[in-house]
Amino acid sequence: VQLQASGGGSVQPGGSLRLSCAAYGFDFSDANMGWYRQAPGKQRELVAKFPSFGRTTYSLSVKGRFSISRVNAENTVYLQMNSLKPEDTGVYYCNAGLRRATDFTVFDDYWGQGTQVTVSS
Repeated sequence: VQLQASGGGSVQPGGSLRLSCAAYGFDFSDANMGWYRQAPGKQRELVAKFPSFGRTTYSLSVKGRFSISRVNAENTVYLQMNSLKPEDTGVYYCNAGLRRATDFTVFDDYWGQGTQVTVSS
């Protein structure tokens, strides 16, 4: 299992970035995909999720500004971030929840390496 996140960078408040996460080594269409972030000195928190079946969910802090999407044919999940604020600064991690082969009711979490997003004037 490999998750390669890219697209981070430095932007001014109000700017936009688009993160990408390319997935390898598993059945992407059956995976629950998501983005998390971790700010300095804080715990990792959920940003957005896009399950294999069902609706997308967002944290209240990003709802209306961020949009998660996935293209199963490309094994890629995206995070479009608009109207960025300084409090959006952090390392953004791609997450995959994969069904365990020995118990299909259990999902195991896998993480990418993270990509830095800095919002500052």
